[in-house]
Amino acid sequence: MTGERWEFLMPSLGADMESGTVAEWLVKPGDRIRKGDCIAVIDTDKALIEAESFHTGVVEALLAGIGERLPVGTPLAVITGAAPAAELRPPTRGSPPVSPGEKTGMERRRREPSPAGGEHGPSWPHAPSPVTSPLVRHLAERHGMDAAAMHGTGPGGRVTRADVEGIEIPAKVKASPLARRLALELGVDLTGVHGTGRTGAVRADDVREAAARGSGTGPRAGTEQAVPGRAASAAGARTVGKPDLGRRQGLMRQAIARAMSRSNQEIPHYHLSTTVDMDTALAWLRERNRDLPVARRVLPAALLLMATARAAVEVPQLNGFWLDDAFVPGDAVHLGVAISLKGGGLIAPALHDAAGRDLGDLMAALKDLVARSRTGRLRGAEMTEATITVTNLGDQGVEEVHGVIHPPQVALVGFGKILERPWAVGGLLGVRPLVTVTLAADHRATDGYVGGRFLNAVDRLLSHPEEL
Repeated sequence: MTGERWEFLMPSLGADMESGTVAEWLVKPGDRIRKGDCIAVIDTDKALIEAESFHTGVVEALLAGIGERLPVGTPLAVITGAAPAAELRPPTRGSPPVSPGEKTGMERRRREPSPAGGEHGPSWPHAPSPVTSPLVRHLAERHGMDAAAMHGTGPGGRVTRADVEGIEIPAKVKASPLARRLALELGVDLTGVHGTGRTGAVRADDVREAAARGSGTGPRAGTEQAVPGRAASAAGARTVGKPDLGRRQGLMRQAIARAMSRSNQEIPHYHLSTTVDMDTALAWLRERNRDLPVARRVLPAALLLMATARAAVEVPQLNGFWLDDAFVPGDAVHLGVAISLKGGGLIAPALHDAAGRDLGDLMAALKDLVARSRTGRLRGAEMTEATITVTNLGDQGVEEVHGVIHPPQVALVGFGKILERPWAVGGLLGVRPLVTVTLAADHRATDGYVGGRFLNAVDRLLSHPEEL
């Protein structure tokens, strides 16, 4: 061990994020972790995000309880030293490369031990309070409950938000509070779900997989007496979760409003548009998909994303961030993809290194990103690293999109519906499939000439899809 210590802080997972809630811990004190491992699920106003560690070592202590809402930058856990690689457990989830910029505001290094081995820093608790948090006490009072008399399902018997809000799960089932909440929302009976957590505990991913398979679903008999210290009618159990869904939608709208207000106040937008003939691109795509199974076919949306990514490589002035009164280029093209959520609201997670993928891989990555966005399985880096955003509202019948830039990015690309319209080619008028492409860009970073070059590149690439 090196003796170094780091605090894992409540991450900033968006320009508008001020606080977050610890929804689930994926580790416990004593666990050995690798850099890039997901160690906690953070509930933001927009989505559930998996937060990664940026160090290799051992989890010394968890400083925050499940259900606690804390400001960005609040210490959540302590990671100690760097364990020998042979002793580390294999990561349970993907561990993508971590850019140096990700460490900022995420983890803070603690003082090292003295040569004699004594600690100069403060001593750290090994577990949160076994009672409850102020937030949970407030929720309990609002529901007319006595939190001190309730059966807690959190670490050390801690009463969590899930316990208060009526997640009625038989006591014999080991499950994280987040898994309990998802089980109720998705109609999954936890008694029939195989847990993959430590000591066989059911985690949120296990619930999602059970819901996708259709196993363990359906109403649960007798759940109104399942948790000691609380009575609930069957009718009440069926309605649990709906107020929380409405609250989440309200919080998401507030977060979007803050971000868009900031964008309009701080960013001097300019807007450009062009019309692209998609006839060649769609014919090429039909030929490419003809002999492929349905699961591997590429949709026109992937062509539009790929053209945007390759154009951003050619015109890098639009791919990056405006920070400290200067443009900072992105290290690669990480496309932010605007995705509407089933419960309402919008998020724009990053499709990493879009320009470096082939078209089939990009299509698969897009499907995966959409699916995980709608089931709450995004990683922190996917919410913070987008270098340019694309919004495609063609499936909603929208013909032209005038977007608002997501700060600190400097550009947003919009695609409308592909429509058949009169169009002259070589002096001859005919009907062609056309799409309107728009660009919203930050006038501090570029001007209309640069924006025009970008749209010309998109047009050329879609007219020669074999280059994509």
